[in-house]
Amino acid sequence: MTDLLEIMRTRRSVRKYTAQEISDEDIKKILSAALLAPSGHSKYPCEFIVVKNRETLNKMSHCRVGVAKMLEGAACAVVVIADKEKSDTIVEDCSVAMMNMELEATARGIGNCWIQIRGRDADEGSTSEDYLRGILNFPENFACQSVLSLGYPEKMPRQRELDKLKFEKIHEEKF
Repeated sequence: MTDLLEIMRTRRSVRKYTAQEISDEDIKKILSAALLAPSGHSKYPCEFIVVKNRETLNKMSHCRVGVAKMLEGAACAVVVIADKEKSDTIVEDCSVAMMNMELEATARGIGNCWIQIRGRDADEGSTSEDYLRGILNFPENFACQSVLSLGYPEKMPRQRELDKLKFEKIHEEKF
């Protein structure tokens, strides 16, 4: 069995990718990880838009002021949306699904970067969510929480060192 702590240690934000495509099988495994994520009250409000089209990825690279440019070089992006009418835990549910996808992608050697959309602005002045809604056509009752860029890393990022974790941040019984 794979050591999850090792995958977590390896997972880093990757913003520069090679031109190598990601197989449909790997994308399905990454999306399976999202669908396996727990959900508040078992409501499962999250849905996912997979984008591989180069023109669409280029347009999406303007969804966040100065932050989403890596989408121009990404092989794929997964846009995480959730039905606001279905649950009051959409932020948490989407976050858990994103983290599951990041870990699965990392385990497969696929670089990734979490792009926050909620509460952010696009390059052209609208909200990031409205900008993406205009491109991807998701309904008004869906909130866009984040985008996961995916691609094979141009350079492998340095792993975190377990012996450098800040264990002083852990408190027992009381602060």
